[in-house]
Amino acid sequence: MTSRTPTPYGSWISPLTAAEVSAASARIEGARFVGDDVWWGESIAAEAGRSGVRRRIADDAVVDVLPAPWSARSRVHEYGGGSWTAADDGTLYFVEKADQRVWRLEPGAERPVALTSDAGDVRYGGLSLQHGRLLAVREDHTAGGPVPARDIVEIALDGAGAVSLVAGSDFVAHPAISSDGAHLAWIAWDHPRMAWDRAELRLGAIDGGRVAGWRTLAGGESSPLQPEWMGEDTLVFADDPTGRWNLWRTDVAAAGPTPVAPADADTGGALWVLGTRWYGVLDDGRIVAVRTNGADELVVIGTDGGVEDLPVEPVTQLSVEDVSGSRVLLSGAGRRGAGLWLVDVDHPERSRLVAGASSPWDDEWMPVPRAVTTPGPHGPVHAFDYPPTNPHATAPDGERPPYVVFVHGGPTSHVGGAASGRIAYLTSRGIGVLDVNYGGSTAYGRAYRERLLGQWGVVDVDDVVAAARGLADVGAADPERLAIAGGSAGGWTVLCAVTGSDAFGAGISRYGVADLRLLAQDTHDFEARYLDGLVGPLPEAEELYVERSPLSHLDRLRTPLLLEQGLDDRVVPPSQSEAVRDALAANGVAHAYLAFEGEAHGFRRAETLVTTLEAELAFLGRVFGFPTPGVPAIDLA
Repeated sequence: MTSRTPTPYGSWISPLTAAEVSAASARIEGARFVGDDVWWGESIAAEAGRSGVRRRIADDAVVDVLPAPWSARSRVHEYGGGSWTAADDGTLYFVEKADQRVWRLEPGAERPVALTSDAGDVRYGGLSLQHGRLLAVREDHTAGGPVPARDIVEIALDGAGAVSLVAGSDFVAHPAISSDGAHLAWIAWDHPRMAWDRAELRLGAIDGGRVAGWRTLAGGESSPLQPEWMGEDTLVFADDPTGRWNLWRTDVAAAGPTPVAPADADTGGALWVLGTRWYGVLDDGRIVAVRTNGADELVVIGTDGGVEDLPVEPVTQLSVEDVSGSRVLLSGAGRRGAGLWLVDVDHPERSRLVAGASSPWDDEWMPVPRAVTTPGPHGPVHAFDYPPTNPHATAPDGERPPYVVFVHGGPTSHVGGAASGRIAYLTSRGIGVLDVNYGGSTAYGRAYRERLLGQWGVVDVDDVVAAARGLADVGAADPERLAIAGGSAGGWTVLCAVTGSDAFGAGISRYGVADLRLLAQDTHDFEARYLDGLVGPLPEAEELYVERSPLSHLDRLRTPLLLEQGLDDRVVPPSQSEAVRDALAANGVAHAYLAFEGEAHGFRRAETLVTTLEAELAFLGRVFGFPTPGVPAIDLA
């Protein structure tokens, strides 16, 4: 293509290949200071999505601490998290994906040693090594049935097994033991609430190695998170009684908590993954914390309550993985993608990238996001606009670009203003992306996320339609070439939007929910009562479940769809996508169904990522009528 020769949107020549995007998309899964080293977990797409643990050596080469075929991945709550930790001497403790047992790998050892029994279907997650004690969340499915037992356990480092510290609730997370070993703090919640609806911060005295009794320090009508000890008697935690997750402090004997540097922003989020951390307490008592109001920022809160911004490259998905002295390990995503950074609070100029956030393309290929807010029927709708971006291409005069509206999962999640490789793959070819934080998203306070309560399938659809039409109304997008794409809960919104509106000419659903009754019947225990809040409790709300479900309106399925599904998905089983496929075929609607062996809820394998990227581009070109050079054509039934 001659430089700057007018070429239709969608057909621009781009150097971003699907294989390179897949390889550049780092998925960091925890990080730790281990002595003088930095270790991190990473999903390795080129190794079938194996979850490895890695470190850098003297010549800056990356080496595996956990060798193949071992894979550190927990299945607690199905979403896992906290699948590994390490001691300063280089001993690695991890949950092996295949058997969900906890294993120990000592420096120089040829193979790891199991620390927990192989009897029964027992899973571990949220591993943390605290004051020489290995704590974990245990999920026991041995009794069978849909409801497992969960407790917080201490795992003996010598292989003597796991001892229960405390149970007594449906779900537990974030165990934190005091330095003198006298007290345990943790987060607990029960069905039908999710952790971001209502939870409790509990404190128990340890007697004889177990919690002898406990009391509630915070929560009940709010959602506390991540207790951390400052010395033996003071706890810091995040909570949102004011409508925003802020930090609070309490003494063990105090009557109640006091706020720490209140702000109109969130230090906290939806607890989908065990071990997620939004702040860290430095050795000198200062706190380094993530604050989110749409986008993320990092701040340092002084012992006097003063707050200073700490400029860092990542602006979304921030997590304070670990702290040591004045150093912080920070994972997140910035202009060049997801990665891990080592940040020195006292010397920010010494901060450096440890892993990820690198690509073979110059910054000129990455779109600059624009935060947009559109009026909607339920209130303002927040989104990030990524316009077509290609330094060597321009469109014919008068042509407006096709756009894909991205719908995140959860639905209680959020997106920030940082272009991913997936976004740039489209924008560099002349296809815009609008990433929407519809009502129900975190990052804008409790009132915004509770907009979705009882209204899933209504508010989310209205919001994405309003955002898409708002972009078209100002001339930034072609109203006749609007597509919508999302996975899981985002896939549900895709299916609801194409059956309940005429805003979109194409849809891409990845492992999307299509039938609420089937979801309530088939899904796992962590989300078994999620729909009580999002739609209503069964059986009282059964008619609403039927009315909201796209599969109840098969006659409305008239929009071309690309369906993508992992065949090992236990969260949204393949039967949901297969039912949509069958309905599309019965209605004579153009569609394609891509099923992937070995993939679960969220794709990890390099070959899957490449296939889906290319298929989605080819699908958009096929439906909207523009050539897509460089990718295989897609056959539509």
